[in-house]
Amino acid sequence: MANNTFYGYERKHGKVGTRNHLVVVPTVFCVNEVAERISRLVPGARALTHSHGCCELKPDLDRVTLGLRGLIKNSNVGGCIVVSLGCEGVSGDELLEVAHQEGKPAMHVNVHQEGGINRCISRCLENVQDLQREVNNQSRKEMDAAQLIMGIKCGSSDATSGLSANAAVGVTSDLLLDKQGTVIFGETTEFIGAESILAKRCETTEIKQRLLNVVERMENRIKRVGVDIRGSQPTPGNIEGGLTTIEEKSLGAINKSGSKPIKDVLEYTQEVYDTGLFVLDSPGKEDEIMTALAISGANIITFATGGGAPQGLPIVPVLKIAGNPEKCLKMKDHIDIDASGILLGNLSIEEAGEQLFKEMLEVASGKESSAELLGYDRTIGFYVNGPTI
Repeated sequence: MANNTFYGYERKHGKVGTRNHLVVVPTVFCVNEVAERISRLVPGARALTHSHGCCELKPDLDRVTLGLRGLIKNSNVGGCIVVSLGCEGVSGDELLEVAHQEGKPAMHVNVHQEGGINRCISRCLENVQDLQREVNNQSRKEMDAAQLIMGIKCGSSDATSGLSANAAVGVTSDLLLDKQGTVIFGETTEFIGAESILAKRCETTEIKQRLLNVVERMENRIKRVGVDIRGSQPTPGNIEGGLTTIEEKSLGAINKSGSKPIKDVLEYTQEVYDTGLFVLDSPGKEDEIMTALAISGANIITFATGGGAPQGLPIVPVLKIAGNPEKCLKMKDHIDIDASGILLGNLSIEEAGEQLFKEMLEVASGKESSAELLGYDRTIGFYVNGPTI
């Protein structure tokens, strides 16, 4: 493997996966248990359980549908089992059709039609072997680094994050973009106070205005609730780690985006459509932002952490990089790249970013990230607005 290549799975529409997962997708929370049982009985399968799909207003049901569609379309998914109840607001047939359009082997089982959980699972197991065989027959090929779509996230941030781990991720972002790859970064709440700096990097006036609009929209959403954002952003852990204001947190958070021009601003559930650097309107909550990155097409995620946030994601490998010397020692099982040398004075930010880039290529080629090794990668989340009804 050269410095500019990795071994990935070639998909339809020019996409490339870093993993080849068979996913079990429940259309609604009512069949989470069915999806989990199927995933336990089918070797290698992963259930994408969630708490949505019914008793929500149509805008949120549409968001969840688009989110599930995006996860099925993600290039790290090699095949799909859709599980529905039969009376929910998300269509299992629609999700099955998405899989077929993407050229992925897929099947759909319906609990009501089959007559209960046991018959539904039996029906699935009777037909899953051919599907599983088709997924497993796919093999890795050497791919250019330009085929990587890197999502970036920071979490459990502290006073070291903006100075070390986030800055190193920014170097990795620049390296990938120099190789004509794609980078997605979000966490709109963590632009607040620093949006004017990001706006200067937008390629056009129109894109600049879209970025400012999504920040204003987030601020207005907070105002409507009628509470002070402090205590939620920065979080109690952020404050304990030495971050005192949302502006201070944001100035460190945006470091992870590097220095390149921003090509466009994506709405939540919108897929990247080109190479380059994209902003994604999204929350900071770990499960929701990482799921959002996967929906938009990320096939690998780099996660800068101060306190050692351990979360991964079921379908996209997540690499953790940390720069706090104490936390790197305490949370070493969860950290892929120890960048504490930046603060200790024996590692440059550029060297740490290069290490992360090299590790990213290896993980993209099949090496397991720490979260994958530990099985700490089973949670997804959708970002919705309205009440349940």
